[in-house]
Amino acid sequence: MYWDIVSATYKGKYKLELRFENGKSGIVDFRKYIQKGGVFKKLEDIEYFKQFVVNRELGVITWDNEVDIAPETLYSEATQEPLPIWMERSTGLKKSA
Repeated sequence: MYWDIVSATYKGKYKLELRFENGKSGIVDFRKYIQKGGVFKKLEDIEYFKQFVVNRELGVITWDNEVDIAPETLYSEATQEPLPIWMERSTGLKKSA
């Protein structure tokens, strides 16, 4: 899919620059995910956060193969493009104008 992540670069604090299969890229600040708690609480440890890897088979970034975020969500955030229609329908989220 066009939103698969092909590379990620640490940019300081809790920010990663993500490059996607279609060549687009952008920076995502992961602090809002960390603030949600739960499985994302682990990312609060900056040294742990820096240990991300790109799982090329799945097209996601992951931490210890147990914490990841849907690449289409990160694509939308990084590129400022709307979520795919199927995600809007399943989540009830609407495109921003």
